[in-house]
Amino acid sequence: MSTTGSAHDRTRGRLRRLIGELAKFGTVGGLGVLVNLGAFNICRAVTGLAVVRCSIIATVVAIAFNYAGLRYFTYRDRERGSRTRELLLFAAFSAVGLVIENGVLYVATYAFDLNGPIQNNFWKFLGIGTATLFRFWTYRSVVFKLPAPAETPVIPVQRTAAPAPAPRTEQAEQVR
Repeated sequence: MSTTGSAHDRTRGRLRRLIGELAKFGTVGGLGVLVNLGAFNICRAVTGLAVVRCSIIATVVAIAFNYAGLRYFTYRDRERGSRTRELLLFAAFSAVGLVIENGVLYVATYAFDLNGPIQNNFWKFLGIGTATLFRFWTYRSVVFKLPAPAETPVIPVQRTAAPAPAPRTEQAEQVR
């Protein structure tokens, strides 16, 4: 097989793995969106809390749900170094995602006075989508890193003496 063919095969393999990862991330994320929007709307209906406060509560509930799904489904094959490190990084990046997600809702609600139930859900959903782009990149590249590639053992090459020159024959002499 040529070098180009193997590089092509590696690229196809990486692309196939990325598509599988996106599908798993999307499954967990889609369920997380349902949890997030469900908790948000229940909070709005049951409590007298402000829109963004209900959104923050719902986002925290969804973050807990998503951690379990990402750790035990999407990224179950990834390194499990320090659980404390993983949880701290997940919490830190999730907090940034929370600010992005709820910042969109905050601006729509308080800066533009778009404060009806349908509008709240639309802007919350848009904020979730925006934060998801950030979360996907950080979770896959920092929190749930790929295992380090196995090192290929270096096999020392033994040098042998150069082969003795072939004896000269009459025919070889005539060619010269």
